[in-house]
Amino acid sequence: MKNRPWIRIVLSAALVCAGMSAGAQSFPTKPITMVVPFPPGGVADTVGRPVAEAMSRHLKQSIVVENKGGAGGGIGMAQVAKSKADGYTVLMSLSSLVVLPEADKILQRPPMFQVNQLKAIARFTADPTVLVVRSESPWKTYAEFMAYVKSNPGKISFGSSGNYGTMHVPMEQLKAATSTFMLHVPYTGAGPAVLSLLSGQIEALSTGPASVKQHIASGRLRALAHWGDGRLASMPEVPSFKELGVPIQYSQWSGMFVPADTPAAVVDSLRQAAKFAAQDPRAVAALTASGTSFMYQDAPDFERFVQNDAKAMSALVTRIGKVD
Repeated sequence: MKNRPWIRIVLSAALVCAGMSAGAQSFPTKPITMVVPFPPGGVADTVGRPVAEAMSRHLKQSIVVENKGGAGGGIGMAQVAKSKADGYTVLMSLSSLVVLPEADKILQRPPMFQVNQLKAIARFTADPTVLVVRSESPWKTYAEFMAYVKSNPGKISFGSSGNYGTMHVPMEQLKAATSTFMLHVPYTGAGPAVLSLLSGQIEALSTGPASVKQHIASGRLRALAHWGDGRLASMPEVPSFKELGVPIQYSQWSGMFVPADTPAAVVDSLRQAAKFAAQDPRAVAALTASGTSFMYQDAPDFERFVQNDAKAMSALVTRIGKVD
C-alpha cells in the first residue's frame, strides 16, 4: 500500500514521456515556415523553393517560403536563430552565415546572431561563384576586363547581396589578388544586384551560377571566369581563376538550419525530409535547370563542414578588414 503513490508517480512519468514521444513522432502537425534571408531571385531562393516543395510532400505538411532580406542575410538568419525551437521555423541559408558574425567583430558592433545558435540539418548545394558582365560590354575575356580595371582604378562598380556576403567576399579576394580597386555597391540580395547589372547600373558581379545561368543562356550576360577548382559542368567553356593564374577559390553553399535547441526527434524528421528532397526527381530537375545541382551532406558531415568553413572565413574576413 505504501508503494502505491510511487507507482502512480512512475506511471504518470511514463505517460508524460510517451506523450512527448508521440508528439515528436507526429511532427509536423501544421505548416512550416522556411525563411530565405534574401529577396526572391537569388541562390537561396532558387534552391529553397524546390527543396521546400519536395520536403512538404515527404512531411505531408506545407512549407511556406518567406523571403526576409536585409543586412546581407543577417536579419533573416537572426530571426530563425532567435525563434521558437520547435521545428516550425527553418532557415535556408548561404555561406554568409559563417561570415556575418565575424564581420560584426571587425565592425565592433553587437552580433546579430552566433553560428552556435543554429543547428545544421543538411547542405544542398556548393557552387563556385562566377564573374559576369553584360554581353554588350566591351570585355569578351577576363584578360580584357582586368586590363581595363587596372587602367581605370575605381571606374568599375560591382554589386553584391551586402557587405561581407557571398557575392562580396569573392570580389574582395579578386581585388586583393590583383592589387586593383573596384567600387562595391551592396544590395539586399542577389536578385536586385543581378537586375542592376542587367540595367547597366553596375558593371560586374560575382554570384552562384543559379542566379545568372538563364541570363547567360539568353545572351544578356557573359561569364568571364569562376572561383572553382576545375571547369563547371553547367559552364564548361568558362575558365577558373586558377587556370588564369589567379590563386583564388570560393564556394557559395546553401544549407538548412533550425534553432540550436530543437528536439532531436524533430531534427531527425527534418533530416529525413531533406534527404528525400535531395533525391527527388522534381527537385533535381529544377536545380539542374537553374544551373546548379545537389551536393548533399547530412547533418554530421555538414556540421563539420560549417565549422571548417567558419574558421577559413574568419581568417578571410580579418584580411579584408573593415568595409564601409
